[in-house]
This record gives sequence, C-alpha cells and structure tokens, in this order.
Amino acid sequence: MERKQRREGFLERTAEVFDLPGDVVAGLPRVELTGSRELRMENHRGILAYGSEEIHISGGKLIVKVRGTGLELKAMNARELLITGTIFSVDLT
Repeated sequence: MERKQRREGFLERTAEVFDLPGDVVAGLPRVELTGSRELRMENHRGILAYGSEEIHISGGKLIVKVRGTGLELKAMNARELLITGTIFSVDLT
C-alpha cells in the first residue's frame, strides 16, 4: 500500500513539473464527448460489452458505459477508441 502511495505522489509531482494533466501521466482514462454524436477515449483497457445501444469500456478501475442508438465502434487501437452514433448518456462505475 505504501509503495502505491509513493508512486501516486511521484506521478503527481511529475505532472506538475512538466505541466501535464495528471490523468495522462497516471494512465487514467480520458473521455472526450463531442456533442451527442462522438465519444473518444484514451487509455482504455478494452471493450467489455458491445451493442448498437450500449457499449461498456474498461478504464482500469472504472467502467465507462455509453448508451444511445446506432452506436458504432469506428476506430480502436491499443491506446484510444472512437464511438459514434446518438449518445444519450455516459456513466462511470
């Protein structure tokens, strides 16, 4: 536990020194929603469930649940993904 706290402190200090967002340095997921038609996510850990009305994405400690109609995974690589369609909600659990 102590080792994890030291690592988190180191990451926070690194983010400050280089003026970087803490979430990027710590590898936390970053979600960007453009209107109700497009969702981009960085630092994902894979797709957990996929359908045209609901997509669940692993963000490590978080699960991102995207709900809507006509949802489609347009692009995905090891680091980021793009979902399009009509997005009604995004839940973090």
